[in-house]
Amino acid sequence: MDNEAPLTFNQVVRGISEFIEVAIHTILYVRQVYPVDLFVRRKKYDTVVFQSRHPALNEYISGAVKAIEDELLLGALDKVVVVIKDKNEVALERFIFALHSLVNVESYNRDTSVEEAMTPRSLGQYFRSFLVKLSMIEAQLGQIQSTEDLSFAIVIELQDDRAPAASTDHDPPPWIPAVEGHTTAGASEKAELHMVRVVETGIINLALAVQESEEKLRLLSNEEAPSKGKDRAS
Repeated sequence: MDNEAPLTFNQVVRGISEFIEVAIHTILYVRQVYPVDLFVRRKKYDTVVFQSRHPALNEYISGAVKAIEDELLLGALDKVVVVIKDKNEVALERFIFALHSLVNVESYNRDTSVEEAMTPRSLGQYFRSFLVKLSMIEAQLGQIQSTEDLSFAIVIELQDDRAPAASTDHDPPPWIPAVEGHTTAGASEKAELHMVRVVETGIINLALAVQESEEKLRLLSNEEAPSKGKDRAS
């Protein structure tokens, strides 16, 4: 690969898909969805990352990312959402990967560099900055108070409410209808959104944000209230 030539459509799709896979592992590690000893240190994009070493979990994530890549190739993908939820399936945080296609590239031309697109080297540097910010996200979000029985889900949202194309081609299908409360549309108006990073590749733009749900903010408020009361009493 020529790291200084403009990116092709296929390079961007593969690059974004690979980054999302690395980011999912990172999110699960930094938000302590699973014990830290389930993860091993790796290096990607010239920075330290953490990868699950649980075969079944890795297979689930890689399978979901492959299906995400299929939807990206079709140009139908709007968002990928990694939902951190409690034991009652209530969303606490949503890590939202928003995608916006800028150009329509014919299938026969997808391995040709796109004029004005960034280079592979630059894209890797952007992905590094995404991961560095993700690794420090706890300083912004704090710890999740409900640490018992945390789990996660990977949700895709398509443009114009389309059904995933892959869902009709596989048995069993990789995607099932999402719980409304896990989607971005199901978020309360009281949820708080924090932008993490944006990259404009010139072909598909990617923005990452994290949303704290109303339920999580309520838990934080309940945790803070007793300590404030003690301060006043003293």
